[in-house]
Amino acid sequence: MRRAMWRASSKDLTMKTNALRLASAIALGLSAFALPMTEASALDRRVEIVNRTGYTMVEFYASNQDRTTWEEDILGASVLPSGRSVVIDIDDASGYCMFDFKAVFDDGDEVEEFGVNVCEVATFTFE
Repeated sequence: MRRAMWRASSKDLTMKTNALRLASAIALGLSAFALPMTEASALDRRVEIVNRTGYTMVEFYASNQDRTTWEEDILGASVLPSGRSVVIDIDDASGYCMFDFKAVFDDGDEVEEFGVNVCEVATFTFE
């Protein structure tokens, strides 16, 4: 009975070793571009905003803690009814993780929460 066998010649092994070294060097070179990126800038800032207040949220603001004013209304023309949620990417390209939140409801009530770490918090609930 014959078997098909493949034996690597020293030339084949050298070529494969060189290809592996090249691939490793490319991967290492590409990872160097990622090094200047700070750890905070690589973090996920998507937060699920949950409304359990019994009132419709008509405005929502999130501003990094370095801001002295509220950014634009993230909901825009949309609203967030009670019992519903929305996932919002809080990333403002500043690299910040600490944000202040402000929600305005259809009864005129406003709720502010300061110092929310959006790099660690996945869900934020208004109750």
